[in-house]
Order: sequence, then structure tokens, then C-alpha cells
Amino acid sequence: MDTSRIAAIPVLADLPGEELDELAAAMHEVNFEAGAKVVTLDDWGTAIYFIEQGEAEVMFNGGETTHVLGPGDAFGEISLVLTGQRTADVVARTPMRLLSLAGQDFERIRARVPELERSLRRLSLERAARW
Repeated sequence: MDTSRIAAIPVLADLPGEELDELAAAMHEVNFEAGAKVVTLDDWGTAIYFIEQGEAEVMFNGGETTHVLGPGDAFGEISLVLTGQRTADVVARTPMRLLSLAGQDFERIRARVPELERSLRRLSLERAARW
């Protein structure tokens, strides 16, 4: 994957070049149609997603939409670095193109991407406190 796609995501934009290269080798593009459930509350978190195109709705406890995420936003980081389990449902509001980092790939490159881990941990803690 081209590192410029990864660097366009705000939470990843300031990563050192070596970390962007590691991510480029580990990330994959995934697509979802409107209405598709991307992650499910309480499921085991197996990936973090970065929205390249489209919008998603975040819902807690099967309820109403509490947040809308769009290009440049990330989700799935809480389960990846904090809890292990998904803390909300995320449903594609529109067709979506996502960049995905699988949990097993994150674990494999974790020691070589310390700034990524710090950024994701900071985002996770902010969201867990706010949402």
C-alpha cells in the first residue's frame, strides 16, 4: 500500500517514515456497502479501521446513532489497545473504503511502531473517557 494513503489519515500523519513503511506493508483496503455492520458491540476486536472514504454511524448498546465518523477518522482502536472487546456497533452509513490493520499484524509490528501505539493509545483513552 502507498504510504501517502496512510499519511493522509490525521492520527497517522505525524508518524516517522519508518513506521509509515511498516504500516504500508501491514495494512489492507476493505470495502463495505451502505448498511453493513463493520463492527459489533462486545465482539472480539480483530482490527482497527481508518476511514478513507464514506461515513459510519457509531451506536452504543444497540441504540441510536451517537456519533458519525467520516474520512480521516479511525475506529476499533479501543479494542485493539485497551479492552480486547468492541465497545460499540459501527454501521456503514454510505459505501465505505477503509484501511485496515489486523490485530495480529499490529502485534507483529508493535515493537517497530512505538509512535503508532502511542497515538492509538491516546485516541483510545480520549474516546473511552468521552463516549
